Amino acid sequence: MSEHVKPIEPWRQRLIRSLLYGRNVDRNVKARARIGFAILAFAAVYAVIGGRLVMFAIGADSHSARRTASQDAIATARPDIVDRNGEILATDIKAPSLFAEPRRIIDKDEAIELLTGVMPDLDTIEVRERLSSRKGFAWLKREITPKQQQAIHKLGIPGIGFLRENKRVYPTGAEVAHLIGLVNTDNQGIAGMEKWLDNNGLADLHRAGFATDRLQKPVELSIDLRVEHALRDELLKAKEKYKAKAASGLVSNVRTGELVALVSLPDFDPNNPKEAHDPERINRLTTGVFEMGSTFKTLTLAMALDSGKANLNTLFDARGALHYGKFTIHDTHPLGRSITLSEVFTFSSNVGAARVALSQGVEAHKAFLKKVGQLDRLRTELPESASPIVPKRWGELNTITIAFGHGIAVAPLQAVMGINAMVNGGLLIPPTFLKRSEEDAKAVARRVIKSDTSDKIRYLMRLNAEIGTAKKADVKGYYIGGKTGTSEKVVGGRYSKKQVLNSFTAILPADNPQYQLLIMLDEPKPLPETHGFITSGWNAVPTGGNVISRIAPLLGVEPRFDLPPSDRLILATSRTNQ
Repeated sequence: MSEHVKPIEPWRQRLIRSLLYGRNVDRNVKARARIGFAILAFAAVYAVIGGRLVMFAIGADSHSARRTASQDAIATARPDIVDRNGEILATDIKAPSLFAEPRRIIDKDEAIELLTGVMPDLDTIEVRERLSSRKGFAWLKREITPKQQQAIHKLGIPGIGFLRENKRVYPTGAEVAHLIGLVNTDNQGIAGMEKWLDNNGLADLHRAGFATDRLQKPVELSIDLRVEHALRDELLKAKEKYKAKAASGLVSNVRTGELVALVSLPDFDPNNPKEAHDPERINRLTTGVFEMGSTFKTLTLAMALDSGKANLNTLFDARGALHYGKFTIHDTHPLGRSITLSEVFTFSSNVGAARVALSQGVEAHKAFLKKVGQLDRLRTELPESASPIVPKRWGELNTITIAFGHGIAVAPLQAVMGINAMVNGGLLIPPTFLKRSEEDAKAVARRVIKSDTSDKIRYLMRLNAEIGTAKKADVKGYYIGGKTGTSEKVVGGRYSKKQVLNSFTAILPADNPQYQLLIMLDEPKPLPETHGFITSGWNAVPTGGNVISRIAPLLGVEPRFDLPPSDRLILATSRTNQ
């Protein structure tokens, strides 16, 4: 057997070789085939790598946005807020925000220099700290302008990008600031109705990821923007004219409890809320508590009339000052005689009101004020509210002073709720900033006085506009009723006669009230036209008259002329004509 006989090739190898190279192919051909196959393999690998790099370069910002959605807060969408007529009070727009991916930035010093050149308001130290972090994402500036976005884009800095976020805007500016409230940079409500929205399900929707775009159904408020504007305009004029420290007011629907307007000055612009946390700019109508002065006499006299122990002609001793221990209660305009319950109201007698309350007793007085919602914290949709300041030990002296609105401090909206019940037929209706029908209001209402007691209170308030301290607000044709209040402020532990808080509450029309107006002026100054006086009748009352003349037509209150006096128009309808 020859030594050069080739070993027999297994049949499997022969089959593979013939499939790859064919039969009778030499080694050179086989080598070239292997090299070509290797080149194709390397080309495929590099093509995949190159494609991935291109995709990363093009889609870097979108990937960052996705990471941000899970790791950092993005301003989420909120529903529009509109007034009762559909006018937009708050809405969302899209605004770009500037972010960085610190790991991708090659030259941080150059990036900082370029960015601060375009946006000088950027804090260099803060930007450096954020770019030096090991995070994959960091906000640099929220809500930049399109012009700034374009300028930064032209810089072409790797690792710098933009995200379009929801930005809350308020088209009406400061008009409804205290009511609407405001949001933070993440579009989360932090005050007013904006915070109420978050507390009532919106925040949960955001956390669940269901509120990534604008919610279609707007939130309808009870506010009428036209009335709001007129009220604010007149309060601004009064604040300037009387050099008042602050001015506030509201309009309430006495039949539904709806707030149609609410203004507290000084206010702020929620689009630029730098002053929102200034303690002088609080919502004085819900967050502040004040001694409401003689407006509280409305409640005192209603208590006496409703008990059946007194009527409009019951006499009370007002011949002189009321002495209690070392304290003495005086009347501003003493009559020097016994006066009827009607005269207690018309002449705003502190002595008379004190004797009315004492005739009912301390416990009855306390129980009545609790029944009409004056001793507990008032809760509304607005998160900002304050508890009333009530005496810890309530004795006869407390009843004496509280009878004419001193010695107890309540939120003005709280007092308005109580007076609404005194004039609407006797129903205590919780206030609301959302639209509400009369039927819905009756479902949450609670009777606190008899309807004929309410008739008598309306009569007293109208009489006060005819011959009493509310005459300067008696706009012809609207048959208003009213009650003034001047409460001396406590300065250095003592009541000051020169620093007062004035209030005026009016109802219109007095024979069948639809609305209540409250005007408050804090520390108004005397003027020549007020003859040096600073009491409510000289400033808050005429301001109320100016407001009524503007808002009554807007509210659909039609003027009526040649109406009979209050004793014939109002008391004639009462079941008991006293």
